[in-house]
Amino acid sequence: MLIKRAEAIKPSEITDKTLYLKRREFIHSTVGMFAAASLLFTVRSRAAKTGDGNRRSLDYVKKREYSSDEPQTPYPYVSGYNNFYEFATDKESPARLAASLTVAPWSVVVEGEVARPGTYTLEDILKNRQLEERIYRLRCVERWSMVIPWIGFSLADLIKRFEPTSRARYVEFTTLYRPAEMPGQRRSVLSWPYVEGLRMDEAMHPLTILATGLYGEVLPNQNGAPLRLVVPWKYGFKSIKSIVKIRFSEHQPRTTWNRAAPREYGFYANVNPDVDHPRWSQRRERRLGEFFKRKTLMFNGYAEEVAHLYKGMDLRKYF
Repeated sequence: MLIKRAEAIKPSEITDKTLYLKRREFIHSTVGMFAAASLLFTVRSRAAKTGDGNRRSLDYVKKREYSSDEPQTPYPYVSGYNNFYEFATDKESPARLAASLTVAPWSVVVEGEVARPGTYTLEDILKNRQLEERIYRLRCVERWSMVIPWIGFSLADLIKRFEPTSRARYVEFTTLYRPAEMPGQRRSVLSWPYVEGLRMDEAMHPLTILATGLYGEVLPNQNGAPLRLVVPWKYGFKSIKSIVKIRFSEHQPRTTWNRAAPREYGFYANVNPDVDHPRWSQRRERRLGEFFKRKTLMFNGYAEEVAHLYKGMDLRKYF
């Protein structure tokens, strides 16, 4: 480092004060750029190694209702960078480990406060369903997000088929429990099987879908095949994967992450930049595939559609 005496420094050589004060922001941005580039390289390399051998095109009717017009996240990120603790706690391993998961035949148990309980095959569930494309933002609590063209159908349409009773105030979902094929379940990092839930009005909202595919193809195993929930105004852990049970209840379900860390993961899990995670801020996020962070939007940008569901609620208390 060159050090000069003050009287020897010309005015033209002095760094502008505003630039000096922004040096940390520049350093953080640069580090973020290298991290994002490194992540893209890693994800693409691993995607090439796994081969995505189960990729199959899916016929569907394309509809753009509620769809985002933002650029879509590159497929290698979506298929190669996944939160799926049933396979591993890191983001890259599920794409490799999920390849051995058996997803056919598949059935879903429906029980609780409904007039038509029973065990329904995936074919039963999809019968006469018109699949739609919905381009949704998905925001994860770890401060990263994606824009994904999901293929699925309205959860509300399926719920109506089961004829919930007047006592059904909540819907509880359960993930497959199969440690032989899901190695993460052999460890007690969470209480298995994974459970999530919604209030009935959230489940019936037209934004809420059950997804069976993405990018015009059948849903990859690591993304929650063959059937997963997508609730775009909530943090990603609410969008439960590989569903095998749907239970209707009068009482709020005890969900997995809320039981594991109630101070960090609330039942509602609405994307809210004003409510920080205890260990980090939620005010900004990094879209996978981008270098710079952006502001986090209230309800992940869907406030106009869903804010009325929480009118009068203290969103800091019911986070």
